[in-house]
Amino acid sequence: VQGGIDATYGIGYAGVWASNVDFGTNDPSVEIDLYGGFRPTVGDTSFDFGALYYGYSKDKGAAGSFSYFELKAAASRTFGPATLGAAVYYSPEYPTDGGSATYFEGNAAVPIAPKLTLSGAVGRQTIKNFKDYNTWNVGVAYALTDRLAADLRYHDTDEHGLGKIYDSRVVVSLKAAF
Repeated sequence: VQGGIDATYGIGYAGVWASNVDFGTNDPSVEIDLYGGFRPTVGDTSFDFGALYYGYSKDKGAAGSFSYFELKAAASRTFGPATLGAAVYYSPEYPTDGGSATYFEGNAAVPIAPKLTLSGAVGRQTIKNFKDYNTWNVGVAYALTDRLAADLRYHDTDEHGLGKIYDSRVVVSLKAAF
């Protein structure tokens, strides 16, 4: 179960997101993320610069802390009806003594019918003290109203040395804007 809320003012934003988690151990069972940043637009390009803190219950596992801090830089631009984007996330200390980590992502979205948008992303996680791995997702979003959308998405990743948390998932989400 997951949920979050964001607040925006001008180009600034802040939010909180929470979820139950299961890393296959007796360690964290809850994740609470805090984040904020700003989203300026220069010409036809939208940017997103932010900071994120991933906090976990029962924070001390056998290999160190699960909680960590990350910086984000992203850009996106429309090309006709499609939107293409890229993002990079950097953490000076990845959880459980992973060392520095960088995540790179390319993403795209295109409307395929009135109120229906196809989107996806491909990413690469590099971690100094662990095996690197790839991520990907694809899904469709349907605008139920001007302020309410439903999203059906398939997520997957390569097998990696961070435990059995890499199985594929199908996620249904509902987003409301006020």
